[in-house]
Formats: sequence, structure tokens, C-alpha cells
Amino acid sequence: MVPFAEFVRDGWAARLWQGQSLSADTHQVFAYLAGMGYRVPVGTSVVLMPLRHPMDAAIQSRSLAMLTGHRMVLGLGAATPDFVTGLHGKPYDSPRDACAAYLGEVRRLLDTEQTQPTNDDGGAVSLPGMPHPYVETGLGVLRPALARAAGRVADTAISWMTPPGYVRDTLLPAMAKGAAEAGRPVPRMVTVVHAAVDRPHRNAYRLAYTAARAHLAGPHYTDMLRRAGLRVHHSRPNLGARALVDSGTFVHGTPEEIAVQLAEYGRAGVDEVVLNLAGVYSEHGQPDAVQDLQDILTSCRGLENGHPIR
Repeated sequence: MVPFAEFVRDGWAARLWQGQSLSADTHQVFAYLAGMGYRVPVGTSVVLMPLRHPMDAAIQSRSLAMLTGHRMVLGLGAATPDFVTGLHGKPYDSPRDACAAYLGEVRRLLDTEQTQPTNDDGGAVSLPGMPHPYVETGLGVLRPALARAAGRVADTAISWMTPPGYVRDTLLPAMAKGAAEAGRPVPRMVTVVHAAVDRPHRNAYRLAYTAARAHLAGPHYTDMLRRAGLRVHHSRPNLGARALVDSGTFVHGTPEEIAVQLAEYGRAGVDEVVLNLAGVYSEHGQPDAVQDLQDILTSCRGLENGHPIR
């Protein structure tokens, strides 16, 4: 993780993101980096609700806000019904309602003004009040129902593998509708984008398959992609990978071409783009992934500063 934390520390990127890990816990890795001196903004994209109680999620996230000294984005996701069943014996009756209730409870705990926890007479448990940078509650969204829920309860919506046109035309309107219903501001939009630089001896379709095969085998992901106009099916993730590349959802090309494609997300209304180099990392190793990221961020900076793309 250290080379990627260095990009954020040195100002090349705004935040270090990591999804759910069942190997080394995401929160503990961020805390380890902070202890090493990499006190950078961090975000989870996403960690899974059924793995921890809302109180633990609140404690972990505000601990990271204190340890890093920066706003922390706690991105949460419901997980698949099978995963929830394996942990809790049955799936959520309504993933949308479960997400809304979970985020609402995390927000209540983070916003507590009490100085001591209480549970007298069956009342709600709270956390000790203490100063810390703000924790943004984020909800992973793929389809309109959860986007609308995010509009009602979240500070941030986090989408994964969603084409810019789909974000603009489907997710953002649903999120705005939910926010209007709740009488609150529309949350920020964060989108995780798979990317890889076109280099000799690399196969873009293989990189996309390596990076996204688990998601391409998930019915909820392929349903989202079909809504976005891609021809995919969860039973054929190899063809799904080709569709990701051919549609530009898996962003591939020269660093300059990638920078131009990423700018489309900003024009679509995305507030923060998360670059995911998992395909390159898995196929070619950490040094190649670090080099791709360096080249892409350099081109993005040039584009932002109005430099000609060469």
C-alpha cells in the first residue's frame, strides 16, 4: 500500500481508497499507514455492512479520522444475499431499507454530543463525544433504488464500474429525488473506474477480466451494465470483460487518452474518481501498477492545467 499512499501524500491524488479485504482488514491497514507517517485522507469503497455492527463501524471510522487528521469517507455496502445469509442465517428482507437504517445509525452515533455512553432503560447506546475530523457516510450504489436511498441518508454515493452516461442519466436523478424527499442536499458522487495503460505484451480484455470477473459474475452488476446499454450476462464474465473494454467502461489507452476519458466522469456529474489498477497489479505486479498510476495522474494533471495532450 505504501507506494499508493505516497501519491496522496505528495499531492498527486486527493484520497487513498481501499475496498473490503478479507485478508488484511481495511481499517487496520489505513491505521498502520498513519502510524508509518502516511497521514493522508482515506476512504472505503466499500466495506460490507454484515461484517460489523454500526457502532463498530462508527468507532473504526472516527478512529481513522483522528489518526489521519483528515475527513474520512466510510463507504458501506450491503453485500450479496448469499454472503449475508452465510453470516446472519438469512438475507436482508430489503437491502435498501437495511442500508438506510444502518447508515442512519452510524450517523447518529458519529453525531452524538454525549460525553458518556448510556443504555439506561433500554435507550439507544451512544459514543463518548470527542473532537475529530468529519466522517462522511457513503453508500455503494449500482441501481436507482439504492441511489435514491443514498439521497435520503448518505453524505456520499459510491458507484463501481458505472459508465459516465449511466451515472448522469440514472443514478444522479434518483439520488436527487431521494435528497428532495428528505429535504437535504444531494450527496457527493464518487465512482470507481478500472483503468490500464496500453503497453506492449498486454491484453486489455484479459486485464479487464482479471480485474472484474467476480463482479461480472454478479447478477446485480450485470443488471446495472445492461441498464447502461452493455450486452453482458453474469454467466459469461469473459464476454462481459470484452464489453467493458469495447464500451470504454474499462478505461484503456495511452495515459493521455485515459485522462481525456476520465474527464467524462466529471462532465457527467461525478465529484471524485477512484482509479482502480487491479487488473495491472494482478497480471503484471505492483511496479507496473504504480507506473501506470504515475503516468495517468501526470496526464490528468496536465489536462487540468490546460496543457496540450501529447
